[in-house]
Amino acid sequence: MITFFRRAGRWADGQAVLLLLLTMLMWAGNAVAGRLAVGEISPMAMTCLRWTIVCIFLLLTARKQVVEDWPELRRHLPMVMLMGALGFTSFNALFYLAAHHTTGLNMTILQGSIPVFTLIGAFIAFRTKVTGLQGVGVAMTLFGVLVIATKGHPEALSALAFNIGDIWLLIACVLYASFTVALRKRPKTSGFGFFAAMAVVAGITSLPLLAFEAYRGDLIWPTPKGMAILAYVAIFPSFLAQIFFMRGVELIGPGRAALFANLVPAFGAIMAVVVLGESFELYHAVSLALVLGGIMIAERLGRR
Repeated sequence: MITFFRRAGRWADGQAVLLLLLTMLMWAGNAVAGRLAVGEISPMAMTCLRWTIVCIFLLLTARKQVVEDWPELRRHLPMVMLMGALGFTSFNALFYLAAHHTTGLNMTILQGSIPVFTLIGAFIAFRTKVTGLQGVGVAMTLFGVLVIATKGHPEALSALAFNIGDIWLLIACVLYASFTVALRKRPKTSGFGFFAAMAVVAGITSLPLLAFEAYRGDLIWPTPKGMAILAYVAIFPSFLAQIFFMRGVELIGPGRAALFANLVPAFGAIMAVVVLGESFELYHAVSLALVLGGIMIAERLGRR
């Protein structure tokens, strides 16, 4: 009997690892998709259509769950709307907007700042204790972000020579970190029901952004290539990755599952070089080492 449970535990761990690896690979691919979408579909069209497609998927698969969770969701509707608008709509809109002004390598590496911004946000919001090593990890990661922003030339700070795409992406990362911190107070519903509610909010709140983009004359409806990119973004990073991640958390717990997010910058950097043909410069290597090293110190050593 003990042997059976040990084998079952190993099977659960193996299943969770596979699901979480696929999740991080899909999330890393989102940055590559954002770069490929330039000229094929505009940022707000991508954001709005992405969540519209996800809502259709959820209508077919999660109706019963949403109905069961609706009384609790309705009690916390303002919070659900705010989290959906920040974590889904605003993050993705700024993310795809940044893709028009920076590289896929920069996008994937800068995403590594999210866990550290989350740590800072948790301290501000809940006074979560930050150890000395966690502080070192935060400093390392932020320095890695600075290396990317200045392309390895600190003198750029004096001239304020920042890439606007990098700035938008950092704002997006701060917003998503705020969303992550707020999850501590989310309604006591199923993960699937909560995700479905936020997806609907994202679909609705992205409509004004789409209208503004059309008003400015910047709207690009998807070309055939844009449709393929949109299909990937909607099916994989937006839908399947969320389901895989929730299942992974159920199998091994949020603490262990969260550590897999460290793989997104690494996977994304490789994909940007292979798929987009971008040049991997020395400052990218330095920044990636600082970001991943800072996260490891903050998340693993700092917690100990």
